Amino acid sequence: ALVRDGDTINIDIEHNRLDVKLTDDELDDRRKDFKPKESQYKTGVLAKYAKLVSSASNGAVTD
Repeated sequence: ALVRDGDTINIDIEHNRLDVKLTDDELDDRRKDFKPKESQYKTGVLAKYAKLVSSASNGAVTD
């Protein structure tokens, strides 16, 4: 959500890292403007899953 088309991303396989080449100010500005998308699933199994799953940055797991 903070990374956009055209941003430079550094992939460091040896150290298991992904880094985006943005300043802290640029990231702060993008955080202020960020609005998460509303789930497209309103009913059914996928809607239940969407309500229970954690974010991808936390492994997208359910408890």
